[in-house]
Amino acid sequence: MKLGIIIGSVREGRLGESIGTWVAEHAAKNTEAEFDVIDIRSLHLPPMEAAVPPLMSEKRYADPQVAAFSSTIDSCDGFIFVTPEYNGSIPGTFKNAIDHLAPEWQGKPVAYVGYAFTGGQGAIKHWETVMSTLKARNVSKHVEINIGEAVVDNVFKPSAANDADLEALIDALVAAA
Repeated sequence: MKLGIIIGSVREGRLGESIGTWVAEHAAKNTEAEFDVIDIRSLHLPPMEAAVPPLMSEKRYADPQVAAFSSTIDSCDGFIFVTPEYNGSIPGTFKNAIDHLAPEWQGKPVAYVGYAFTGGQGAIKHWETVMSTLKARNVSKHVEINIGEAVVDNVFKPSAANDADLEALIDALVAAA
């Protein structure tokens, strides 16, 4: 079984990369699945302007970057979204990436690691709505990281509670996949 860890922030100096690395390190301890990191920043996806809606595209995409992203997502059996929360919601560039595809998400479980001063609850809630609309299956376990507590001198330092929550999330995702 192959599961994707999707890092959704593209900002300079982003925390998403260090949080994604933390998720990947914990995931590597799980022997029931293989985990691949998918970094939205490195995909260089264009704005979603396709004339044919993704649900009607039959996974045929004119843009080669979108086609490669489709193949990557299609090859995974489930996902962990590592998502910042921007103004109470999800990042536009991350949402743009997800909007490029539709059938690739169907029936696959998605778990969420949110981070913000509020723990990313708003982003997680909005992602659950988006992904259920795409017919993905939301995993009930979340990790909510309060960056006011877990980031010191711009360095992510997860707590023991964060570690325990992540282990439970990984177990739940593997069971759902």
